[in-house]
This record gives sequence, structure tokens and C-alpha cells, in this order.
Amino acid sequence: MKKTKMLKKNYEFKNVLSKGKYYSGFCIEAFIRKNNIKNKNLLGIAIGTKVAKATKRNYIKRLIRESYKNSEDSIKKGYSIVFLWKKKVDIKNANYKNIKKDMNKIFDKSGILGEE
Repeated sequence: MKKTKMLKKNYEFKNVLSKGKYYSGFCIEAFIRKNNIKNKNLLGIAIGTKVAKATKRNYIKRLIRESYKNSEDSIKKGYSIVFLWKKKVDIKNANYKNIKKDMNKIFDKSGILGEE
């Protein structure tokens, strides 16, 4: 099982958020930008502190990470992706099914879905 490469530094997030293309779903938003690493995708997850307490935020991060991991093989390589939780969406909508559906919709819109 391969480990997903994560964005960790503030400047990496700012780079993707400022220069990346915006896509939206029902409960998550994504910024996608081409990166210089040809054979890997970089994943970043950001959830604001006003959304919920730390345990709920970590739960949402785990759900996003897991749904990304399950669809990682079908995504083209060489992209930086940052997922954001929408502030106006209630935390009760945070389940695997909704996140997976949004993620597939976003990947389909952006055109990076398709490499098997």
C-alpha cells in the first residue's frame, strides 16, 4: 500500500490556492494545479477552525484522505490538489458517500480522471 504524498508547508498551500483552478462540489471545494513532479500527486486538506472542534475536523480529514486514496489510481499524475470543507455545509453531511461523490464530480469536471 503506497503512502499519499501530502502538502505540508504554508507556501505550498498558498501556491496551489492562488494559482490553481477552482472546482466545487456539495460539501468540498478543490483547487487543482499542475506540479513539477511527473509521477506523483500532492494532496493538501484544509478545514477552518470555525467549522467544528478538532475531533470533527480530524474525522473529516480522515474521510477525505481515505476517499482520495481509493480513487488515487484512476487519477492522472503530476497534480497538486487541495481540498477545503465548505463552511456553510453542516458537519452532519460529513460521510464517506457524500465526500466520495463530490470528489468524483470534481475530478470529472477538472479532466484529471481517466488514467487507470
